[in-house]
Amino acid sequence: MVLYLPRRKAPTPFFVYFIQILTMGRKSENTFREFHRYLGFFLAGIMAVYAISGIVLTFRTTDFMKSEYEVNTTLEANLNEEALGSALRKRGFTVDKTEGDLMYFAGGTYNMQTGEASYTEKRLPAVLESMNKLHKMHTGNPLFWLGIFFGIALLFFAVSAFFMFRPSAPIYKKGLYFAAAGFLLTIVLLLV
Repeated sequence: MVLYLPRRKAPTPFFVYFIQILTMGRKSENTFREFHRYLGFFLAGIMAVYAISGIVLTFRTTDFMKSEYEVNTTLEANLNEEALGSALRKRGFTVDKTEGDLMYFAGGTYNMQTGEASYTEKRLPAVLESMNKLHKMHTGNPLFWLGIFFGIALLFFAVSAFFMFRPSAPIYKKGLYFAAAGFLLTIVLLLV
C-alpha cells in the first residue's frame, strides 16, 4: 500500500518576506501599525521609567530631590587617600586635613587606626534611585538584556514609522519633512 502525503509549502526566507514588506501594500502597512501599536503598549511602562530617570539624571550634579543620609561604616584600617576614595566610591575624592589618626574629607571623617568612617551622603528617593540604576545599566547587571531589547525596540519604533504609510500618501511626505528636521536637530546637538 502506498501512502501519499500532501506536500507542505517550503518556508519563505526572511529576505523574501522583507522585500514583500518593502513593496508597501495595504497589508504590510497594517502589519507595521499593529507591531508599532502593541509594542508601544507593551513598553509604555519602561519608556516612562527611562523618560523620568533621564530627566532626573540631567540634574545628577545638583542636589535636586536629594536627601542627606548619615553613613557609618567600618573599612580596612590604614588606608591612604586614594584607597579611601575607592573604598567610599567617591569620585574626585580629596582629604582636607589629617589630625592624628583622623582624616577629614568633605562631609565626613575616617579613623585610620580603627577603620571607622562616618560621613553624610546625598541620595535620591529609593524609587528614583532604582530607576536611575535601570537607566545606567551595564553588562555586569543581570538585566542588561532588558536594556538591549529596549534599545532594539526603540530602533524599531524609529524605523517602523516610515513603513506605516504609503510613500505616495501626503502624510508620508509631511512626515519626511519632520524626520529631516529631527535628523538635523540631532546632528546639531551632537556637534555642540
